[in-house]
Amino acid sequence: MKYIPTIPGILSAAAAVLLIPIALAQDATQTDGDKYKVVLENECVRVLEYRDQPGDKTQQHRHPAFVLYALSPFERTLTLPDGKVLRRQFKAGEVMWSEAQTHIGANVGQTATHVLITELKSSPQGNQGCTKR
Repeated sequence: MKYIPTIPGILSAAAAVLLIPIALAQDATQTDGDKYKVVLENECVRVLEYRDQPGDKTQQHRHPAFVLYALSPFERTLTLPDGKVLRRQFKAGEVMWSEAQTHIGANVGQTATHVLITELKSSPQGNQGCTKR
């Protein structure tokens, strides 16, 4: 008996191939430990300090949902797994929310990047499990 692929089967296989890079994306502190530093971590959040110089580029990595606070002005591109490129500019003091994201970042501006990134965690106890540290 000959196997004839079905449309749902083909779509499932294509989706799996496209999602592999996202699933394999690593934590930013592992891929770019020279740029990311953990400054606080508890059951609810992880706060990262990120620094780079003009021309620097990160490896592909992932972040859960996060809030970014710009400590300095900078300009960068984010290349998503599907090849889409986003260009971002920040002034010092600006804040941004983002859903979970996998990307490669590149400093394409004339200034160093210096930000704090607060990554949100899922706590099994809800917000009651969060503690000050």
